[in-house]
Amino acid sequence: MIRVAPHINIDEREIEETFVRASGPGGQNVNKLSTAAQLRFDVRGSRSLPAEVRDRLERLAGSRLTRDGVLVIIAQRHRTQARNRQDALDRLLELIRRAAVAPRLRRPTRPTKASRERRVQSKKHRAGLKRLRRAGPPFD
Repeated sequence: MIRVAPHINIDEREIEETFVRASGPGGQNVNKLSTAAQLRFDVRGSRSLPAEVRDRLERLAGSRLTRDGVLVIIAQRHRTQARNRQDALDRLLELIRRAAVAPRLRRPTRPTKASRERRVQSKKHRAGLKRLRRAGPPFD
């Protein structure tokens, strides 16, 4: 079991790992070795996640989520398979931690009477300055 948050533990069997060849620079190392880690986690089929966390995770995952509800994370930043594997796992756990935090509900507020009066006073002051700048009849 992998501990994600105080109330969330994920069974390691729910995470599927495969290793593929990485793209980009690296020469012969990239061409010969399968160092990139591909991590798959079935969000919709997971029994470890509460329903509300599952919904938030689906929204957070964005394009990394397949139509079937499988979250795919590919890690190929590092040269070694072990570091890429750990990087992919860390990224998955961070995503789940972010989904585990419930967003705060925004309470609509209204401006106070004093702030409304200050706003009106500043508008009147600005209008008065503009009025003084206007060209009026010539003074005698």
